[in-house]
Amino acid sequence: MSVKEPEGSGALTERQGHVGPFVTFVEHERPDGHLARWESRRHRKHLRPPAGSTWWAPRARGWWIAVLFAVGSLLFALGAVPAYTGAVGASWDGVTFFVGSLFFTSAGFLTYREAVDAANPAPGVVSRRFFAFQPRRIDWWATAVQLVGTLFFNISCGFALSTGLTAQGAHQHVWRPDAFGSICFLVASALAWLEVCHGWFDWAPGSWSWWITVANLAGSLAFGVSAVAGYISPQTGQLYNADRSGEATFVGAVCFFIGALLLLPERTELERSESEGPKPPTAGEV
Repeated sequence: MSVKEPEGSGALTERQGHVGPFVTFVEHERPDGHLARWESRRHRKHLRPPAGSTWWAPRARGWWIAVLFAVGSLLFALGAVPAYTGAVGASWDGVTFFVGSLFFTSAGFLTYREAVDAANPAPGVVSRRFFAFQPRRIDWWATAVQLVGTLFFNISCGFALSTGLTAQGAHQHVWRPDAFGSICFLVASALAWLEVCHGWFDWAPGSWSWWITVANLAGSLAFGVSAVAGYISPQTGQLYNADRSGEATFVGAVCFFIGALLLLPERTELERSESEGPKPPTAGEV
């Protein structure tokens, strides 16, 4: 992380935290010593006043993001349990994974829209653009890459339902999208970690956001192990290590489930007053 402090003395002193080209926080210190702070993730997650309670708020987008990610994670964890596969059969186990991937994509899209709307400089105004290109914002990259990853999982889980795939087809349409999806999740989780920590490392166990990024980063690493262990040979169609792949998928899904649940208290945590604080950078300023 680098901190940028403008030269000169004015009514207030401003500091900006950077991770590479991305601004992750802005601080204004006034002559009276009052410090106001804007943070990228905090601004995005508290763009609107929290509606409903922590555990039940079906009219709030943040609540749906948490619930959809949680359901998708549970389905992935369930599908990775050998006893469940033995009870329902391979076909229904595949359906479980595919439905879980759809929940991931739904949550990923809402998260992406949350980031897009957060870039609007007018408070309370929702962008009407379905998609947007905001490459100078770290949260845009994190959510966009995550959304692409969920689409890869849709492809992988969808083709896995087919019973007529050749060895080459399974390698091309099941393993490769799964591997690409795992890479996307790992990149997105790393970007989210940098956004919250404002650098490569931070120790903030009192922060919901910090624990969420820890859980998601651990889940993404586990999914990466699952993809490596689940390598499908294009010659024989056999998995490299099916047991290890299933175990890693279960661990990753549990981590994502924990991260999803923690989104709920993060959504309703008390906000610091920003009525006199710094304004969030616009897409053109970041």
